Amino acid sequence: MPWDFWLIFAVLGVCLPWRGRQRIRKLLALPEVSRRDRIRLYLSTILFQWVLTGLIGWRAFSRGLSVNELGLSAPWAPKILLITFVGAIAIALGHWLNLRRMAGMSHPSIELLRAMAARIFPRSGSELCFYLLLALTAGVCEEFIFRGFVVTAMSRAGLSDWEVVVLSSLMFGLAHLYQGRGGSIGTGLLGVMFAAVRIAYYSLLPVMVWHAVLDVVAGIAGARYLTSKRSAEPGILAENQQ
Repeated sequence: MPWDFWLIFAVLGVCLPWRGRQRIRKLLALPEVSRRDRIRLYLSTILFQWVLTGLIGWRAFSRGLSVNELGLSAPWAPKILLITFVGAIAIALGHWLNLRRMAGMSHPSIELLRAMAARIFPRSGSELCFYLLLALTAGVCEEFIFRGFVVTAMSRAGLSDWEVVVLSSLMFGLAHLYQGRGGSIGTGLLGVMFAAVRIAYYSLLPVMVWHAVLDVVAGIAGARYLTSKRSAEPGILAENQQ
């Protein structure tokens, strides 16, 4: 594997998790996050993800990775469109019901999610517009990075499909370590399904749409259900983040 690919893997596996945890700790330490702070957070995250995606795409194409290998070709085949649509409906419904179910639960990990929801999720129409742009960005950029570049780079290095699925999903889960151990594990398991679909259908379209749908539902349903109770105290939240 080329040296720059190893460098990208180090950034994704070490720097990205550290950055996410540091940012969320600072947010959770605040008693309140203003509308301006949330919009600034959305915009800075959008910029960061597109810059990172651009750099990774540059190195990927410079090293000869093709559009087809990266899962970016022929996205409009009827079979791809069908699984994209059906999967999006199922994921949206399942995620909405799960968030509603979690609203009535009491557990340290749920309290962490409530605190994050109170500080991150949109509370007004203007905030929602920026948040939807962030959700779309995450769907495109994160899937290109983890299911496009990472999967392709690992496959080119000679790893089997199941090794690629497991390792890319582990890296994806680590990138979401800011959600706590439970959230990181859940995201990693979701990554297994996404990686398997991407490899099976040679396309990023389904997982890009599904990822964006997950984030949109999280922002809308999460703001509705998870912010209805008082967030946990910063001290407790800091313990949950250990």
